[in-house]
Order: sequence, then structure tokens, then C-alpha cells
Amino acid sequence: MPSAPAHISHRPLTLLLLLLLTLGFLATSLASYYSAFDSIRSGIVDTELPLTSDTIYSEIQTDLVRPVLIASMMAQDIYIRDWLLSGEAPSPSITRYLHEVQTRYGTLTSFLVADKSRTYYQAKGVLKQVSPEAFRDIWYYDLKRSDQPYAINIDVDLANQDRLAVFINYKVLDYQGNFIGATGVGLQVDTIAKLIETYQQRYQRRVFFTDSNGRLVLTGAQGGPMASRSGQLLSELPGLESFTADKLKAPSGTYSYEYQGQDHLLNVRFIPELNWYLFVDKEDEREVAGIRKSLYLNLLICLVVSVIILSLVNMALGRYQRRLKALATTDQLTGLLNRRGFDMLAQQAVQESQREHSPLCALLMDLDKFKNLNDSHGHMAGDEVLRCMASKLLSHVRQSDILCRWGGEEFILLLKNTDAAQAQEVGEKIRSLIDHCAIPYQGVTLHISTSIGLAQLQPGESIDQLITRADHALYRAKQRGRNCLYAEPA
Repeated sequence: MPSAPAHISHRPLTLLLLLLLTLGFLATSLASYYSAFDSIRSGIVDTELPLTSDTIYSEIQTDLVRPVLIASMMAQDIYIRDWLLSGEAPSPSITRYLHEVQTRYGTLTSFLVADKSRTYYQAKGVLKQVSPEAFRDIWYYDLKRSDQPYAINIDVDLANQDRLAVFINYKVLDYQGNFIGATGVGLQVDTIAKLIETYQQRYQRRVFFTDSNGRLVLTGAQGGPMASRSGQLLSELPGLESFTADKLKAPSGTYSYEYQGQDHLLNVRFIPELNWYLFVDKEDEREVAGIRKSLYLNLLICLVVSVIILSLVNMALGRYQRRLKALATTDQLTGLLNRRGFDMLAQQAVQESQREHSPLCALLMDLDKFKNLNDSHGHMAGDEVLRCMASKLLSHVRQSDILCRWGGEEFILLLKNTDAAQAQEVGEKIRSLIDHCAIPYQGVTLHISTSIGLAQLQPGESIDQLITRADHALYRAKQRGRNCLYAEPA
């Protein structure tokens, strides 16, 4: 048996560490003058640009979304529907209606197309007959075939000397939901461009809009980034190749790109009412670039000091690292993963599933009437039930599966390479196992059941969305009387 090591005083080591820490803090304090400026850039990214975007969005609610609401009002107007269904009485009445809309709301034009007669009415009377062969009437037939209630397009206005306009085209449906025409309003593009110029001058930012494919829809007089114009794809511009339709699926975010040696920051926000994306572009000031260099210097100093300190304390802390890691990722009562540990593994599982096109299912389990058990037998009995539940689950899952105590009496199980049908079999086995489990505790036998919600990962779905759907399924299982499994439809 080896002898115990002689006692070694830690005072010299403590003094040495104290000296190094002092030197490290002194060095970082000297560099803090430069690194403090990092708050400027973070303020731009985290506060200034999002706040500008929010403010512009609020103004858009009035300036750009308002025409959508006007078109919706027209499409829902009983007079419009009854007029079309009654066989389109003489046009003066509908002409007066369209003229009143145009005058009252200050639009460039207002229109109505009757599907039965294919007549195009506007505020000055009958304009023409639409035809599927006419290039300028494609918008009408695209809208008719669309599953969306309205569409926005930029086109020339025949009723106003071919002036370029933004049209909001809204479906008109009869009382049974059948398509009977289209109505809406048009805004002059120059007016909207001036509106964007107002935003740019007010907030000192470049403002532009794209559709869901990343194609520029509206810009100010100077265009979008790199003087690009409406119709261009952002992904075709140098430095913005990553702005594909997939990247624009996120509802908002902040990005950066470089143009002519100047860094730019972009804040992106989705406008669901228009199905467009609002971009707010700001040039990164020169001092931010200098701040970035000083930040690298500060990080280098901190790194050197940290490496020295970590080298000295590595022997003392080495044996504790595994335990600290386990404490950070393990639930102490059940020994299962906690949420933090689950999040790390679950993100990897989702990435693997999407990369390999393999199924991934989530089972969200909740012990039924667990509070009643605690109230009747005490929290220690509840803890024993949770430990037993965890033990039973561990004995019936694969090594590759991810099992976690989600919180309280809830557990979650991720099943890799398992489709919904297979996951339902696993879930039913677990439900039956728990239902027939007898747990002895202080002379009594405890019984409990579990409700289970099941959901399968869908393409492009995040782990949070998957768990949310599993939670909805769990709620359905509870509604159905508990002690059952409900699978969320695909």
C-alpha cells in the first residue's frame, strides 16, 4: 500500500496564482480602454438596428400595410359580392364605388375584375376584358389559381398612362367560398420610393425590401446594397451570396457583409402582412474596425494569462472536471440528463436526422395525478416514484436514444432512426410498463400511470418546434382521460 504523500504547502502556489491573476487583471484593465468600445458595435447590433427596424415596421403598418387592409375590406364588402352575384348591374354604380374608395383612401387606382364576364372595372369605368392569353392579365389568373387570399405585384397601370404601381390584388369569394373575381387598389411606386427615402433620411440607414426568395422588391432612389435595383437577387451580389431563400426563413436576424472594404450590418425582419422582408443596412463605422483590433488584442492577453493559470491549476482541478460536467448535465434525483445536457445532445440529433434524412421522434411523458400522490404520501414518496420511473425507462431504451427529466414529473425521450409508427409502439410499451409497475414504499404499494405525447421531426423543423408539437400531443392525451398516448399528426 503506498504511503500518504507528505503535506505540501499551497501557500507559494496561492501567492503565485494571486500574482498572475493580478497581472492578468492589470493587463486586461489596460486594454479595457479599447475593448470598452465594443459596446458601440454591440449597441448597433443588439439595440440600434433592431429598434430602427421595429420603428419602421410600425410605420409600415400605417404606410404600406394599410392598402392591404383596404383591399381586404373591398373583397369582404357585401355590396361587391352581391353586385357580382346579381349579374353585374350597369357599371355606373360600381364605378362610383371604386371612385369613392380611390378618393377616400388616396390610392392611385382601385379596381374590380368580374370572373364571370371577365370585365375589368376601375374608377373611370370599364377598362377592358381580361384574357388568359394577355400578358398583362397573368396576375389575375395567377391570383385565381393561388391558395393565398391576396397577392402583391408591381406592374404598369393601364388606367393611369402606364405609370408603375404596386397593386394589392385580393380574391373576392361568394358565400360558399367560390372565386367570383378580384378587387384591390394600386399605389404609385414613386410614392413608396419617397416613403423609403423618408425612412432612410430619418434614421440614416439604407432601407429596402425583398420577397421571400431574396429578390429586391422596393428600394430607395439610390437602390439597395451596392446600388442594386428592384428585380435583382441579393444572392447575386458580392458578399451576400449566403442570402438565399433558405436563410430568409428566419423571421428576423442581424448579419454582416463587406463592400469596397467597408463593413456593413444588416437587420432583417419579416413582414407577414406583405410577405416581404424588411432590410435595414448600416455601414460599420471606422472606430468599430479599430475596436475590433483592440478586442483581438485583449482576447490574446486574456488567452495567454488563462493558459498560464490553467496550466498551473490543471492538476488540482483535473479530478473535479468530470464531476462538475456531470453535475451540470445530470438530474441529481434520477441520474438522467437534465435540460442542459439534453439540449446539447438533442441539437446534434436534429442535425444528424436532417443531414442523413433519418426519422427522429420525441415522446413527452407526464406522470398522471402526481400532485395527488405527493399530497397523499409525501414528497419523499414522489421522489421514489420518479427514481423508479427513470430506472424503468433506462431499462427499455437503446444506447443511442436520449432520455431526459424534462422537469417536475415530465420526461422526454428522443428516438433516433425511429418513425412515428415505431415510436408509438415504444411509447405504448412504456405506458403499459408504468401502468403495471408496483412501487413499494414504507409498507404501501404505489401505482401511477403516464400520459404520452408523440411527434415526429418534420423537414426544416427545430428541436424547439418538435418539442412544442409533442407538448400539444401530451395535452391531447391528458384531455382523452390520461394513461394514454396521442401522436401529433404529421
